[in-house]
Amino acid sequence: MIRTYFKAFQIGLIAGMRTLTAPALLSHKLVRTIPAKEPQKPIHWLAQPPVSMALKVLAGGEIIADKLPNAPNRTKAPLLITRIASGATCGAFVSEVEGQSSPLGAVAGGLGAVAATFLFFNLRQLLSDNLGLPDMVGALAEDALTISAGWSVVNHIDSRMQSA
Repeated sequence: MIRTYFKAFQIGLIAGMRTLTAPALLSHKLVRTIPAKEPQKPIHWLAQPPVSMALKVLAGGEIIADKLPNAPNRTKAPLLITRIASGATCGAFVSEVEGQSSPLGAVAGGLGAVAATFLFFNLRQLLSDNLGLPDMVGALAEDALTISAGWSVVNHIDSRMQSA
């Protein structure tokens, strides 16, 4: 049980780093794990191939937009709330897939999103302001970590759900 909530926290960390990467990776996994011809629950919509593709495209757009010089600060209220919502939703879905409490998974995912949002915001500032590393380098390193860690998290999800 605790492992499930740790996975929910981890997927929240991914959402805190890149808002749309967490649902894109989770959807990619669910399409292959619990395909649903006729969605009956919200999680079944995430397991739809067109939804998975759309999330991947949006996640790619977010990764590109993060590199723009006028990219907004991720700790500002609207973006922070979006990251928390993404982490909480993904955390709830991870818990549901593993047969555990969705509300507890949502809390774990939301907390992970908050932690990663501030951790990586401050880490990138430290790298660029104090160490003189170009922000682009930090952003690309964060992208690589987000995708690789996210991939690892979703590949360790143990589905106990049946296909719909």
